[in-house]
Amino acid sequence: MQRISKPQRGDVSIPEPKEAALVRHNNVTIQELFKFRLMRQLSTLPLSKTFKVRYLFNSENDNKSKEVMMNDFSTHILGSFRDALQNLRNDVLMMSSLTERGLTHAAKGLFERDDEACNIAIADDEEIDLLEIQVDREGVDILMRYQPVASDLRHVVTAMKSSVNIERIADQNVNIARRARKLSKGEIPSIVSHLQPMFTLAHRMFSDAIRAYSDGDHELARSLKPRDRELDLLNQSFADECTRLMEAEPKAIREYLNLIFIARFVERIGDHASNIGEDIVFAVSAEEIRHTIGKPVDEA
Repeated sequence: MQRISKPQRGDVSIPEPKEAALVRHNNVTIQELFKFRLMRQLSTLPLSKTFKVRYLFNSENDNKSKEVMMNDFSTHILGSFRDALQNLRNDVLMMSSLTERGLTHAAKGLFERDDEACNIAIADDEEIDLLEIQVDREGVDILMRYQPVASDLRHVVTAMKSSVNIERIADQNVNIARRARKLSKGEIPSIVSHLQPMFTLAHRMFSDAIRAYSDGDHELARSLKPRDRELDLLNQSFADECTRLMEAEPKAIREYLNLIFIARFVERIGDHASNIGEDIVFAVSAEEIRHTIGKPVDEA
């Protein structure tokens, strides 16, 4: 029986591991080998950890390694995060579009006695509720998967908080529409026309809040708080006038009460729009401007 001799060095070409080949052919140091291994593993780390690890290498010769690490292993994570954040923002903007349409229909139902417009405003609320749930799920998923920090974290949180305020504005639209349907069955007091400036101001505040969110315009967002104070004063003035008229027309107390409630719902829309503006300022400039309600901006 022929004995099989043990292969000698050079008899058989045995493939070397990639790291061993790196050491043998490029004469690299153990430190460089460690960095090579570390960079290969970075693609499995969360994005926040990638940013932390890149500061381990401080020498001038490591600049290229840091650049490769960021470009090769982090770009795909950054791209997927941006896509997820954009999808989240798109859902918030869809909510705002439906809510703004609902406010328009609620106002039309009140001033034009249009029950169909009121029904549309009420029906839209169900879809807005579903979108709010979807925004919450997407936001939590982004927080768990990407662990965003700094401005990225603030934008995710702002999207989730804004969706809550938008959904509550949609609830106010429903309340207005239901009261409007009740009023349309009888004679509406002429003072209803005094609600028009309140509706106009609240609508503009909400539109500007969404535009500030879409554009990241923190100056426009700041302008909402003084306008909310103006809306509060209009609401108080309207309620006082209705109270005075109820004393003169006791038979129309029910109608006046409905109008007072509608004015209150409109004022709440302004409050929620102002809340959205506060969150936008925090997301864009990391500045806290909450809890200054009722004060002029220069005194806040």
